[in-house]
Amino acid sequence: MRPLAACLLCLLPTLAVAEPLRLQGYVEGEYVRVGPTAAGTLASVAVREGDRVTAGTPLFALDTLTERAARDQARADLERAEAQLADLRKGKRPDELKSIAEQKAEALAALRLSEVTLKRQDVLARADYASRARLDEARAALDRDRAQVRRLEAEYRTALLGARPDEIAAQEALVGQKRLELLKADKRLADLSPNAPAEAVVEKVYYRTGEFVAAGQPVVSLLPPGNVKLVFFLPEPRLGALKVGDGVAYGCDRCTPGEARVSFIATQAEYTPPVIYSVESRDKLVFRVEARGGAAPLALNPGQPVDVSVPAK
Repeated sequence: MRPLAACLLCLLPTLAVAEPLRLQGYVEGEYVRVGPTAAGTLASVAVREGDRVTAGTPLFALDTLTERAARDQARADLERAEAQLADLRKGKRPDELKSIAEQKAEALAALRLSEVTLKRQDVLARADYASRARLDEARAALDRDRAQVRRLEAEYRTALLGARPDEIAAQEALVGQKRLELLKADKRLADLSPNAPAEAVVEKVYYRTGEFVAAGQPVVSLLPPGNVKLVFFLPEPRLGALKVGDGVAYGCDRCTPGEARVSFIATQAEYTPPVIYSVESRDKLVFRVEARGGAAPLALNPGQPVDVSVPAK
């Protein structure tokens, strides 16, 4: 029995559960830097460093006099184009329609006189009391008055229809263009007074009231809670032991230990960076790994050192 017991004792080290891999890491933040799309003088700053803001909170505002004037001009241009389009669709004004109707009534009266005159000249010509020339003149006058009535009837129908379809289509295109110009003017004006895109902590305010800000230059730097992550470096031999979505435990000085989920594993190896102060791990090939909070964001500060525990596989 003694040899068998000795063999079992030899196997105990191999059956022991492997210890989790403990690594050094640090906290990193992905900042959202908010700035204007156009240059201008900073009129006001509504937040201070360290403030917690919610989505939609005003952050700062540049002087908007020029942009407000451009927006008002764009709105006036749109209103004028819409009024012209409505006028084209309505046709002629009531007074113009009344004038055409009166001309038509006058032409009908002339037509009735021409009909009576033609009948009279026809009777006189048959009795040889009038010449054939007078009869021809009466017929020509009747044809002329009939044509005049038809012309005025067509003119009245056209006046009711309004402008031609191609003129209306051209004006509709102009109205669409003016609407886009107003949208662009509104957007430029809003960009000069941006709001917080999400809940965040104001990390840095780069400018003060009265300073000139270049286009695209950040004025405020924000750190949303979800943008805080753990960064640690996994040794190359343990690369297969971790995948995206796995949980890792972490701890730090004077903080409550917690768990984070791996969100990124680098595909290229690098040497251990100087920020990891470990004599044993220097000059070793490692892979950068990032982990974020699971159900709740990580309540840690960027730059804070942490100890990460990777479960053994």
